Amino acid sequence: MAAENHSTVTEFILKGLTNRPELQLPLFLLFLGIYLVTIIGNLGMFTLICLNAQLHTPMYYFLSNLSLVDLCYSSVITPKMLVNFVSEKNIISYAGCMSQLYFFVVFVVAECYMLTVMAYDRCVAIYTPLLYNVIMSHQVCSLLVAVVYAMAFIGATIDTGLMLKLSYCDFLLINHYFCDIVPLMKLSCSSTYHIEMTVFFLAGFNIVVTSLTVLVSYIFILSSIFHISTTEGRSKAFSTCSSHLAAVGMFYGSTAFIYLKPSTASSVAKENVASVFYTTVIPMLNPLIYSLRNKEVKAAMQKTLRRKMF
Repeated sequence: MAAENHSTVTEFILKGLTNRPELQLPLFLLFLGIYLVTIIGNLGMFTLICLNAQLHTPMYYFLSNLSLVDLCYSSVITPKMLVNFVSEKNIISYAGCMSQLYFFVVFVVAECYMLTVMAYDRCVAIYTPLLYNVIMSHQVCSLLVAVVYAMAFIGATIDTGLMLKLSYCDFLLINHYFCDIVPLMKLSCSSTYHIEMTVFFLAGFNIVVTSLTVLVSYIFILSSIFHISTTEGRSKAFSTCSSHLAAVGMFYGSTAFIYLKPSTASSVAKENVASVFYTTVIPMLNPLIYSLRNKEVKAAMQKTLRRKMF
């Protein structure tokens, strides 16, 4: 099969989640509902934190940024997915595909590092509570968030730059529902070994470094919790971390399944399920987890509602 230079490629075809017509409308309605909940939940969380002075602390500053990342993260993938459910031919332009890939990597890496920063914040709060306000100053928090976004844009620039170097064959059907790195590499006519190793290294670096940081943070957290003399104190300390633990477990589990394995190690169907989970479901669940399990957020929400009503 003759290869054609990537500069001549004008569009790709996305295979989507299913080719069964009877499932298109139910899936459209399902993911539309998920996307609406994601928008309302994350925008609501971001707005709630901005409006309530009692939530102007490092923990909620990071949480507001996580909500912003989740909102953008879902918006990169879901709208195009919804359009594809009601379109006869799921076409995406070459420029649109590369743009989607770029911003997808930006926000997935930002999510990874934001969760890590939040683990560090909880570690400082529980392990050294008397020095918390000194260590987690406004300048330090701003610097940590700046580093998160810098790592995200650097990673996205490298990954997308590698994809732009690929040459593609005549058959331009992406076996996925959005432009991801692995499905794009499978379309290439040229050798992708070095690019695959680079992508694997970068993904491994991000996941391993951040997950180890989270793990070390929670070792210190658990050590501090076990030294608390009262059951009530231990329960209160652990409750401040339980929401974050749930978010970390869901995100790292699904991303590691996709990116830290050989491309032939699992079926496309399983990969799609895992991808749907971390691209659409997790951004919806995060604000629910942090609001339903957090008394301060509930109190701020009730206060804001009373203020708006009266």
